[in-house]
Amino acid sequence: MAYRALEDITVEEIGAAGVPPDEAERLHAGLRRILLESGSSGPEAWDAISKRLLSPDFPFPLHQMMYYGCYVGFDSEPPPAWIPHEECVTSTNIGRLLQRRGKELLGSRYKDPISSFTDFQEFSVDNPEAYWKVIFEEMGVSFSVPPSCILGDHDSYPGGQWMPGAYLNSASLCLSLNDKRGLDDVVILWRDEGDDSLPVHTMILKELRTEVWLVANALDTLSLPKGSAIAIDMQMTVTAVIIYLAIILAGYVVVSIADSFAPNEIATRLKIANAKAIFTQDSIIRGEKELPLYSKVVEAVAPLAIIIPTRRSTIIKGLRENDISWHDFLGRVEYTKDIPYAAVEQPIEAFTNILFSSGTTGEPKAIPWRHATPLKAAADAWTHMDIRKGDVVAWPTNLGWMMGPWLVYASLINGASMALYNGIPLGSGFAKFVQDARVTMLGVVPSIVRAWKNTNCTMGLNWSAIRCFSSTGEASSVDDYLWLMGRAYYKPVIEYCGGTEIGGGFVTGSLLQPQALAAFSTPAMGCKLFILDSDGHPLPENAAGIGELALDPTMLGASVTLLNADHYDIYFKGMPVVNGKLLRRHGDEFERTASGYYKAHGRADDTMNLGGIKVSSVEIERICNSVSSSILETAAIGVPPSTGGPEQLVVAVVFNDKSFLEENLENLRLAFNSALQKRLNPLFKVSSVVPVPSLPRTASNKVMRRVLRQQFSKRSKF
Repeated sequence: MAYRALEDITVEEIGAAGVPPDEAERLHAGLRRILLESGSSGPEAWDAISKRLLSPDFPFPLHQMMYYGCYVGFDSEPPPAWIPHEECVTSTNIGRLLQRRGKELLGSRYKDPISSFTDFQEFSVDNPEAYWKVIFEEMGVSFSVPPSCILGDHDSYPGGQWMPGAYLNSASLCLSLNDKRGLDDVVILWRDEGDDSLPVHTMILKELRTEVWLVANALDTLSLPKGSAIAIDMQMTVTAVIIYLAIILAGYVVVSIADSFAPNEIATRLKIANAKAIFTQDSIIRGEKELPLYSKVVEAVAPLAIIIPTRRSTIIKGLRENDISWHDFLGRVEYTKDIPYAAVEQPIEAFTNILFSSGTTGEPKAIPWRHATPLKAAADAWTHMDIRKGDVVAWPTNLGWMMGPWLVYASLINGASMALYNGIPLGSGFAKFVQDARVTMLGVVPSIVRAWKNTNCTMGLNWSAIRCFSSTGEASSVDDYLWLMGRAYYKPVIEYCGGTEIGGGFVTGSLLQPQALAAFSTPAMGCKLFILDSDGHPLPENAAGIGELALDPTMLGASVTLLNADHYDIYFKGMPVVNGKLLRRHGDEFERTASGYYKAHGRADDTMNLGGIKVSSVEIERICNSVSSSILETAAIGVPPSTGGPEQLVVAVVFNDKSFLEENLENLRLAFNSALQKRLNPLFKVSSVVPVPSLPRTASNKVMRRVLRQQFSKRSKF
């Protein structure tokens, strides 16, 4: 749709956007005053309009008219949707740090927090020793045994060895008393779906510590060797967080399994991680449905299981002979609440968590997090989302995905509270929980935002406590996120892109920089990015261009090993050397715009991103190939819609029978969906089935999915 410049907009056009006549007159008069004060277009005009003129109650077409009208003919792409103000910047974590120590750290380059942010980001890359000492001090991170240095040389560690000699326990950091919080401070807020009219439940630090210590003591009664892997396959409830912290506090290793997985996927992950026990629920409540979970764990031939009742009943029937109910598990210990559990302090290299990310071989990569990884997650939150004492952080997720553990560390290490909603986050129940819990940092994925926008489920709710949003997992849509910002009186969206193997993000945004919709404004602190041309050579620094993204290997918290694959082959083999360092492969196509923003263009390899879940084409094709005897072969492709937003799954099919009828394609699509949802993930959905005479291949017979992706991306709709 074409939008008119703001100075040309009439009262009638404002009314046509859904505004009543009297209100349209008032808005038009207010718009004229703003244009006289701030200019007729550009960031300053939009900043004034978004802050002074628009409210969540106005129809969204009015918001669009104002935003796009501000940038008619604007020569910077993408245009900023939010700009920082000095009074807000100086209250942020980084703003306060730079005000106090900017000249000490940056010398003559330091001017003020806003104009010196890019210099500070570069300082974080060039001076890791000084930067991370400062950040750990600011965050209150303490080691039971301090490291000999922040970064040491080591042939076995790409980019160097982080904090050699250090000992700590990352769960203990989440439970510690410091100047950020006391025993009576709230650390978790939660609500069950359906209890929307009831007060939000809260747990203070004293209660959380007591519960974690109890579970840690009960874990020791299982007589498992320290360092044993213990799985969690359940919703992200308060109980799940307590279990997660207790496993790590007691010196064991969490195996993260998403509660949506089918039995064979659960079994694969348990086997790869060599899990000795598993925590799960008897069932999962989703809306009006109660879905079995324990039975899937049994079908996966899981080891010893501890089963938590979903409906607060203490009686669970039909357990396997050696499995234990939650009630009986806790009853194994005689526990005095006043006696702390002594955290098992471990080397910084010790595993804390095994998470999984799909590779291109059909088997998920098992990625160990070490005690350094939570420090990366918490530092990203401190520096980029500005999470601190008094904040309430919500992000609908699961411990099976990296954002679940990320949420634990990002909130608790930084002295904030985490907000958990036990239910489906797509409707008014979750939206009201955000209001009632007074969430200050709301994390999202684009598909959730689209659902909120389509149902307008935030209508009448007050999200004014939100200071910023953050988004990860999928490519976002400009209009969806313009709508999202408007729900909280135009608070910024901090886009956040990284990976399980990074322990956080490598490119993101900052409250010290203008933020554009569906774009990233900066590499993450401590990270340096390279965009490779078609020959694999890095583009000139800060030059505009598009290509495969590569990373400087010196990143705190990044993986250094895989349990079931060669780490070097996957992340480093065949990569160029720059400034004496072998670059790290990530696999995304990225663009750097002329105005300095970064845009993501999907996977450069054969891994796609569906609903925030990375999955390989091979995994999907393996299932689709077996659906019908009429299929010769398939190729699964993630295709971004032309209007922006999450990738859609398109399956190209070569048939044995060339006379396969076009009218049967819809039935085949439904059959693919059924098979994928039963055998791989219930969230996956095929958008379209496209018959092709053959698949494009290389000389070595490899399918060129990029060629298909380019062909399908030109289609207007799937």
